This record gives sequence, structure tokens and C-alpha cells, in this order.
Amino acid sequence: MVEAVLNNPPCSFPIMRKPSVSMDDEFHILIVDDEPNIRSGLQKGLANDANFIATAGNVSEALEKFDSGHYQIVIADVRLPGDQNGLDLVSLVQERNPDSTVIVITAHGTVETAVDAMRRGAFDFITKPVDLNLIRQQVRKAKTHHRLRSENKVLKDRLADAGAVSGIIGNCAAMQDVFEQIRQVASTDATVFIQGESGTGKELIARALHDLSSRSSGPFVAVNLGALPETLLESELFGHEKGSFTGASRQKPGCFEQSRRGTLFLDEVTEIPAKSQVDLLRVLETNRYTRVGGEELLTSDSRIVSATNKDIEQLIEDGSFRDDLYYRLNIIPIRVPALRERREDIPLLADHFLNHFCQRHNRSIKQLSSKAMHVLTAANWPGNVRQLRNVMERLVVTIREETIEDENLPAELSQTDGTTTATVRTLAEVTEYAEKDAIQAALAASDFHREQTAKALGVSVRTLHYKMSRYGLH
Repeated sequence: MVEAVLNNPPCSFPIMRKPSVSMDDEFHILIVDDEPNIRSGLQKGLANDANFIATAGNVSEALEKFDSGHYQIVIADVRLPGDQNGLDLVSLVQERNPDSTVIVITAHGTVETAVDAMRRGAFDFITKPVDLNLIRQQVRKAKTHHRLRSENKVLKDRLADAGAVSGIIGNCAAMQDVFEQIRQVASTDATVFIQGESGTGKELIARALHDLSSRSSGPFVAVNLGALPETLLESELFGHEKGSFTGASRQKPGCFEQSRRGTLFLDEVTEIPAKSQVDLLRVLETNRYTRVGGEELLTSDSRIVSATNKDIEQLIEDGSFRDDLYYRLNIIPIRVPALRERREDIPLLADHFLNHFCQRHNRSIKQLSSKAMHVLTAANWPGNVRQLRNVMERLVVTIREETIEDENLPAELSQTDGTTTATVRTLAEVTEYAEKDAIQAALAASDFHREQTAKALGVSVRTLHYKMSRYGLH
């Protein structure tokens, strides 16, 4: 117990001198208490938990040392001599360096004091008499917390260097093309059509377009059209008047009205039935609509971004999606590549999700072994980035070791013989690669004359345009 140590006369424990090496990899502690016995006892008791420990007897002395040093952890008593107390010190430390962690100690602990300390930014609140083991435990937690924040900052810097846009991560050429398209069209009100498999991050693209636009101060409204029954779709999009149908007890604004002066994201737009396609087309052509059961003609002032994970060219040929609606939606096409098409981004994404979930679930930072990373990079990832994110969270929660090995990975990423699922391409993948190569060759042969290219390939110009957009052949 620390009280046994602190009740002894001041010990002769030597003050540790600041080392000349870099401060970045070290932990320095500042102990602030008006009782010399407590300062000396804590300094001795925490000697193995820090590279350097300094002490101060009041707030003024503490700030002088804090401003001239580099302290990751401050341990302060609430009652200190002078005009300022330990709670004031918490606020002042946070103002000077929000990355520093403050642990508050007091012999007069109350709920109100604890709440005040935490509100000011204290990491923890401990009452006297203090158990030295408890102090050590909280210091080690604070060190872990500080390390997590530092490593997260490093990761954010890496992501910035990798060219992330509005939180979307990607360093491969395909994603850089997507980022460039976002930068070019975000400042306009042009209608954007996003295509990509499920889990590739189509809504993130839509949000990036909104965040980087002049409408960013307005609302971003996302609606999954595939999740709405046909009976509610019209009301959800355009709103309804009170009494317009059974259960309509009040007037309700629809998504077009809610997204006024902002962005309306129509996810899975190819799922809407024929009648709703006509209604949506009319709004896109006239910018006018009425609520269900209403007569007032309302004006649409929303930037429209839509998305699908379906082969829309096939839907048009089947007659299940109107081609005139497609042309209205597809002013600016953006294709988001599947994760298997951007394997070089998998290590970056995996590290990002590992750090993110370690911090969220208060786990020590974990790393992937080279074998585990090889399996992740080679896997097929039918669920794309969403699946990778879920796998990383599962590993953070279930694996105690700091290094994640390949045998810790879920069985769905590897086959029973130990080979990864990516060693065999699906027929769809083979077809895509062959189709892209054929189009590139035909374009080059015709000096990029699209009508000649379409004729040589035996497809319509419209189909060629769609395929070129899908494969990013600009």
C-alpha cells in the first residue's frame, strides 16, 4: 500500500535527470502534490514505469516544469496551495497539450469533484489512501492510451500521404482516379451515378462529394431504395399530406424536401419499380413534385447522387430499368473498384482498421504477421472493404496476442489445403479482365475513335460508353 510508503520520512531517492535521447519514444511523469512524502513515495514507486519523473508542490511550479519539459502523464492532487487547485491544473494542462494525460488524486473525493475532473479532461480520478498497485495500473493504462493516440496520429499522417479523400482510403491507381473524379465534380451540382459491388464504399463516395461541395453546410440524406416496400416508396421520396392514406396522421416531408439545399443519395436506385421510375424521372426533368395526397407544387433543390451494385446495362436490355432515367442519372459516372482489383491497398486498409478497432475496444495495438498479411492480400474478398473491416474488428476482439498470425484468420479467407481463395479466378473476373483488354486494344487500334471501336467490337456506342466508364477507360 502506498500509504505505508508515503508515511515514512522523505526518502533519498535521486531525481532522475533528463536523458539526451529523443523524447518521442519515452514516457515522462510529473507528480504534483504539496506533501513531500507523497511526492517522494510516488516518485520511487513509479520508477519502473517512466524514463523521467519530476515533482512540483503547487500549480505555478507544475506549469513552469510542464512548459519547459515534455510530460505525457501528470498526477495531481486536487487540494494544492495557492489560488489554483488540481482541477485548475487539469484544464491548464489540456489547454497547453491535449495529448497529455492527467490523473487526479484527492483525499476528499465526492461525485461532484469526480464529474468536474472528468469534464475538464482528466483521465481518471483516484481517492486517498491510494493503493500503489492501483496507481501503477492507471499509469500503465494512461501510457497505453497515449501510445494509441500517437500511433493513430501516425496512421492518419500515412493515410494523408496515401492520398485519402474525405476519409476514403486508397493508394492504388484505380482509387487515385476515383479521387480525381471526386475533386473535379464535387464543386458542381452535376448528377453523379456511382457503380460498384456491395461493400466497396459507394456511400462514402457520395458523402465525399457532398462534403467537398458548396452544399456541405446543407443536409446529406441517404435512402436505400432497395429496402423500401413499393407501397411506401412514393411517400418516402416525396412526402405525404395528413390523411392522404390510412395511418397518415400528420404531414410528412419526403427525402427530396429533407435534402433541400443539400445532397440526396439514392442507394440501390435500380431496385425501384416501374411507376416510381417514371415519378423520379419527372422530378429530374422538371425539378417539381407534389407530396402524396397534396396539390402544392414543390421545387426540388437537391443535388442527386445515385448508386447501384447491379449490371445496369443488362437491366436496361431486360427492360427492367428505363434507359431515359439512366441517362438522367448517369451524367457523371464513377466506378468504385472491387477490393480484389486494388490488392495493393489491402495492407493500408488492414492497418487502418486494426488501429481503429484497437482504440475503439481499448485493446493494445496489434499487428499482422507477414504470413497473415499475405493471406489477406491474396484473398478474394467477395464482401469487399466492408468484409475486411468486419474481419479486422473480429480479430481485435477475439485475439489476445499482439501479433495476429495466419492461423488466427477466419476460415473463409483460406481453403482447407492452405491455398487462398484468390489463387483461382472466377469466370466473371476472367471475363472482366479479357473484356477490358479487348476494349483497350480496340481503342488504340482506332486511334480512340469510339464509333469505329464499337463497330470493331460488335457492340453499340452506348454499350461501349458504359463499358469504358465501368473499367475507368477515359
